[in-house]
Amino acid sequence: MQVIIGTKIGMTQIIGDDGIVTPVTILQADPSTVTQIKTVETDGYNAVQLGYGQGKNLSKSVAGHVKSAGITPKVLKEFRTEGAPELKVGDKISVESFNLGDKVQVTGISKGKGYAGTVKRWNFNESRNTHGFKGNIRRVGSIGSMYPQKVFKGKRMPGRMGHDQVTVKNLVVAYIDAENNLIGLKGAVPGPKKGIVTVIAEGKE
Repeated sequence: MQVIIGTKIGMTQIIGDDGIVTPVTILQADPSTVTQIKTVETDGYNAVQLGYGQGKNLSKSVAGHVKSAGITPKVLKEFRTEGAPELKVGDKISVESFNLGDKVQVTGISKGKGYAGTVKRWNFNESRNTHGFKGNIRRVGSIGSMYPQKVFKGKRMPGRMGHDQVTVKNLVVAYIDAENNLIGLKGAVPGPKKGIVTVIAEGKE
């Protein structure tokens, strides 16, 4: 099963044997432990639940749930599988399940930008900064005061920007260090440093 949970360390670059420099994002992907197996017979679908990291102050319900796996995870995530999983509770999944050249998709939480206006959030143009305009060049302006005398849902307006779940597809595995549990992906990965991301294999480049 080519799935791993990791922590984003940052970006660097590697130089190949042909002299080409490749920008990569390095993830610290310590082995994930199988904490639960779900099947069609018992749960209605096939899935594997993985635990990652070293958590503390677990609730009694979570601690009892992961007791059979022998870990105290910081993160629990579930991944659907095509057929019945061939894993069992307590098995480990590491970066060794990936190969150089594998295409993967990465899901993480993007950087939070706080409250932002429409120019920053939606790339709106500023108004004309001409004489007599009072300097309100970054304000939204009219949002629908005429018929039908309401603001439609989905109207692009100021608000919270970032801190959303983002999935980036077609990233390529360019570096693997099984000894130190590191994996490098060609390109950028969503989220800040120390952010938790999931890596799922898509195929071979």
